[in-house]
Amino acid sequence: MQRIRLRYTKRGRLRFTSHRDFQRAFERALRRAEVPMAYSAGFTPHPKVSYANAAPTGTGSEAEYLEIQLTERRDPDQLRELLDVSLPTGLDVTDAVEAHTSGLADRLQASVWAIRLDGVAPETARHAVETFLAADEVLVERRTKNGMRTFDARAAVAHLEAAGSEGDRPGGDACAILRLVVRHATPAVRPDDVLSGLRATADLAPPVPAAVTRLAQGLLDEETGAVTDPLAPDRDAATAAPPTAAGLSAATAPSGGAPTAGEGTA
Repeated sequence: MQRIRLRYTKRGRLRFTSHRDFQRAFERALRRAEVPMAYSAGFTPHPKVSYANAAPTGTGSEAEYLEIQLTERRDPDQLRELLDVSLPTGLDVTDAVEAHTSGLADRLQASVWAIRLDGVAPETARHAVETFLAADEVLVERRTKNGMRTFDARAAVAHLEAAGSEGDRPGGDACAILRLVVRHATPAVRPDDVLSGLRATADLAPPVPAAVTRLAQGLLDEETGAVTDPLAPDRDAATAAPPTAAGLSAATAPSGGAPTAGEGTA
């Protein structure tokens, strides 16, 4: 049994893909790439795929993670390439490592988000950020499956700053870019919750919906606010571990049946 951890993206129009839609597309990609998946037991077996902290529907992401279990060994880089060409453009597999440690989900302690606010002057955004950070508590409401819930959006924010950006859309107006580092807490605080907090504390109301992208997620350094690569411990463990007979004889990707780049559609 081999475990492979993957990093993938949600870009462009694919940011509107729900987590369930991605699951279906990924399972199709596994079949197209002829990945020797391990399956669960029971009446309706499913491929052993563990998804970790998926981004909300409608947000882009450069740092989504999952883990798969295989019945035969495969080279992680070759497996990454096969899966990447088997998925639609925008759902891109950008990294793959063999799991040598436990607790990937536990290492996803925080996320780094970029929030683009078109129609908002950078100075206005900076003032709103200062007001938000100065508050001891920022209560926001969100509808959940159990009804409306009120929680503190401020407590989860480890870092928040505002900067300007030259306009790159029709009209060419400058806009504000927020860089947000938010801890993964319970209940989860999402970027739209922070935007609700900015509206409540500083009356910041962008004229158009914000464009939100997750840039990274991983271990959080509380002193610096840096978020580190959650796959690094597996790479370090692979470098430190002596080669094994199984590792030296690891099979490569299956011959035949590999999809070409033009075939990568869900």
